[in-house]
Amino acid sequence: MNDKQGPYVLGIDCGTQSLRSAVFDLQGNMLGVATQECPVTFPRVSWAEQDAADWWKAARATVPEALAAAKVRPDDIAGISVDGTSCTVVAAKRDGTPLRPVILWMDQRAYEQAAAVTATEDPVLKYVSGQESPEWMIPKALWLRENEPHIYEEADLIIEGTDWLMFKLTGNWVASQNNATAKWNYVSCEGGWPLSLLEKLDAGELRDKWPTEVLPMGRQAGELTAPAAEDLGLKPGIPVAEGGIDAYAAMFGVGAIYSGRMALVMGTSTCHMAVYDKPLFNTHVWGPYPDALLPGTWVLEGGQTATGSIVTWLADNFGYREELQATERGVDRFAVLDEKAAAVPAGAEGLVLLDYWQGNRSPLRDPLARGVVYGLSLRHTIGHLLRAIYEGTAMGSRHILQDLKQAGYEPTGIYACGGGTRSRLWLQIHADVCQVPLYVTQQPEATVLGTAICAAVGAGLFDTAAEAVEQMVTIKREILPDPARRETYDWLFDKYVRTYPQLKDLMHEVARRQL
Repeated sequence: MNDKQGPYVLGIDCGTQSLRSAVFDLQGNMLGVATQECPVTFPRVSWAEQDAADWWKAARATVPEALAAAKVRPDDIAGISVDGTSCTVVAAKRDGTPLRPVILWMDQRAYEQAAAVTATEDPVLKYVSGQESPEWMIPKALWLRENEPHIYEEADLIIEGTDWLMFKLTGNWVASQNNATAKWNYVSCEGGWPLSLLEKLDAGELRDKWPTEVLPMGRQAGELTAPAAEDLGLKPGIPVAEGGIDAYAAMFGVGAIYSGRMALVMGTSTCHMAVYDKPLFNTHVWGPYPDALLPGTWVLEGGQTATGSIVTWLADNFGYREELQATERGVDRFAVLDEKAAAVPAGAEGLVLLDYWQGNRSPLRDPLARGVVYGLSLRHTIGHLLRAIYEGTAMGSRHILQDLKQAGYEPTGIYACGGGTRSRLWLQIHADVCQVPLYVTQQPEATVLGTAICAAVGAGLFDTAAEAVEQMVTIKREILPDPARRETYDWLFDKYVRTYPQLKDLMHEVARRQL
């Protein structure tokens, strides 16, 4: 058994490509972790789906593995919480049976329905900067109603992956206030559910397909049921705390709960999360979201739909030689790719890349935008392309920061986490491009740590999330911008911003032909 004293908490992180379970002590040390992949399918261009059954199968495999790796007993687990991608929509019966593959967060099929929501000009839309995203709950539910009416009618519940996992754990259908606020047009200071918006869309019945109870992150939502405990190798009755969106959990995990700190969650996508003490309505990011993370605060959320996924796309489709080299050397293929990208000078010798492989989430908010790379010559190699991807995605972050600065918010530091932080090169490029210091925490798996913080609060081990963050989060490293690269990246950013207006109409023609 572990020689440290309990109690311990369990975080379950249901990401885009895998589900991981991790055991933490109350100092924020990860004692054991296990991960299992969850396949993603792409039935059509801009569509993305998963099988909810794969999530629970992964939880059943990884929770016992994490406990074994941590060398703790099931009786030592004092609290559980879960986070997930959002808005990942599940149409289900009341007993939890899914009726179709889940529509993943990055899926853009509901762009026409999102435009219809925006066209209502309902007052509640001011809390999403006036424009609905096709990634969100209401557009995806409307798409189901219009294109798969039999599924829509049969579904007792249309909820998110996090809600479905909470039901599997507790037997209770409860909505996360975090998810509902950020993706369902729920606004606590306007009475909660967007009833007037649903009425304008002639979709009042959708409210009946949502859970009745809405709880903030870290609030106990129930106890682990006996069937769930048997599946996961735990004891029944453990408090289960309400979770939320993975990126918001990461805000806890990196300590970005104060207005000067922005969380940069570098995963399949990249999220830019900032807490502020007042609402800002003149931005092109998502929000301002009231009470989405902590009571009495507002969250501004920028995001790029594809970042880490573009890096993986490059490696999968063009990195065969690098994979062979990595195998010969006994290292990870991305280490080899990073070496080649690091050998390329800033600016990738003339390559300009727009990171819109799955559309642009913010600040352009264009689901029909598409990826671009130009300036190619026979001199350019896969190292140049990876450097261009790192720089292009960092330019996307800078574009978001520019929008926030114009609205009145400017971070003093960016607190990075996620799989992307494994690349020191990508981190340095972000600091150089954005001209803001980056900080990396001791625990790189900040999302699952943030979920463990929710579990600890829900179990009563801390009085507040802020108290838990102070004890469980430690800053490890500071990455300062290199002033020698500023001129190069200022020049490149100008080209990045000017390219989209020139290609927008062509992008839309091409995208619509594939839909």
